Amino acid sequence: MFTLWIILILIVVLLVVLIARATAFKKSLVASTSYQDIVVPEDKIIQDMVDVIRCKTVSNRNETLVDRAEFEKLQILIQERFPTLHQNCPPEHLGKTGLLFTWKGRSSKAPKVLMAHYDVVPVDPNLWSKPAFEGIIENNVLWGRGTLDTKGTFLSILEAVEQKMTEGFVPENDLYLSFSGEEEIDGNTCAVIVAELEKRGIKPTFVLDEGGAVVEDVFPGVESDCALIGIGEKGSLNIDIEIDGQGGHASGPPKHTGIGQLAQAAVSIEDHPFKTQFTPPVLKMFETLGPYSAFSYRLIFANLWLFKPLLAHLFRSSGGEMNAMIATTCALTRMSGSKAYNVLPPSATLGANLRLLGNDTIDRSISRLNHLINHSDIKIKVINGMNPSIYSDTDCTEYALLKEVIHETWPNTLVSPYLMMACSDSRHYCRITDRVYRFSAMKLSKEEREMIHGNDERIPLETLIKTVKFYIRLIERL
Repeated sequence: MFTLWIILILIVVLLVVLIARATAFKKSLVASTSYQDIVVPEDKIIQDMVDVIRCKTVSNRNETLVDRAEFEKLQILIQERFPTLHQNCPPEHLGKTGLLFTWKGRSSKAPKVLMAHYDVVPVDPNLWSKPAFEGIIENNVLWGRGTLDTKGTFLSILEAVEQKMTEGFVPENDLYLSFSGEEEIDGNTCAVIVAELEKRGIKPTFVLDEGGAVVEDVFPGVESDCALIGIGEKGSLNIDIEIDGQGGHASGPPKHTGIGQLAQAAVSIEDHPFKTQFTPPVLKMFETLGPYSAFSYRLIFANLWLFKPLLAHLFRSSGGEMNAMIATTCALTRMSGSKAYNVLPPSATLGANLRLLGNDTIDRSISRLNHLINHSDIKIKVINGMNPSIYSDTDCTEYALLKEVIHETWPNTLVSPYLMMACSDSRHYCRITDRVYRFSAMKLSKEEREMIHGNDERIPLETLIKTVKFYIRLIERL
């Protein structure tokens, strides 16, 4: 009986501690002040965007499939549309497609970088409701590949700089505009730009690239809109898992064909997922948004010391982005073998894309997969890859400034760090600064987010105009 009473007392104490911590889980202040609106030339912005979309700057790993004339067409177009910028700050052409504009400020001590990419992924015209490169406007929505990723931010930066420069504004610090035309194929252009800045001894104190956005229904139990700023991104690794055989006629197959053995390897990989890791960006997201969630969720996020295993189980069960936040993922995406049904292939290949998290480097991940496959005839070939990025500072004036501008543009929005699942050009800047932030300055619905790299990509004109205003506000404070 005494032991039972002790257990009951401990349970009550535990419940009191959990509830007390959840109740004390502090909310940060959210700016709600009304800010003065900014006047911008809306008709010009819209027409510029239409014409930028009409430039078919589709990048491809196979250079023979790239129409370089379309890239030159875009560069000529922006020179015509942004004459003040080009006259005052002629771009340097770096790498295969790089454009680097240098806008000298009052000081060179704390340089800043705004970046975007102007290449886009291919389209299948048969799957689009409207042509992807005609810049059609219907019901105040502009259709076209790249409207969201990332010609919208590319153009908005140019519009904002042109307007402020025409007004005679001079930034407090040197401002670099860094644009690449091969981000979608993990091209080397941005790396070349960063190498040049590094050679000149330039160490940016702020870099802003694509990434999170203003979204809704993104965090359990939180009803408010959330602006997510990526302070780190997962690594990416493309591999081929290969096996060689003797080939031959399919009428007399061996006990285990090459494809059969690769299939066993695939099952082993999927049955043994990578270990859970709660990285700093994810923990900061829980800490920031957790206090705004429903009490049942707040109870969990305020007591991660107890509920991490439960949270990991819930995220793994849900799959998708929730699981990707806490573990390295391995997506099996390709398989090739014989071109004929009655022929055993002399070799077979399984392709996979890994998104690396935390301590899972390329070498450690390959070692783990080899251990899981445990087959002397199966080899792993690395196609390309990069390790996870460093995590950017959130306890600095630059991050606070970014939050302030977000609140001015989208009042009452919760602003939170997060871990970016995709890879961006901004990872190259992590070599020279720990203040790289990934935020696409747009409010995007779930449907719009799914259009990125998908079909029928489009942007409401109101969203585009607000993005330009965001960059104007930002430039005024940089």
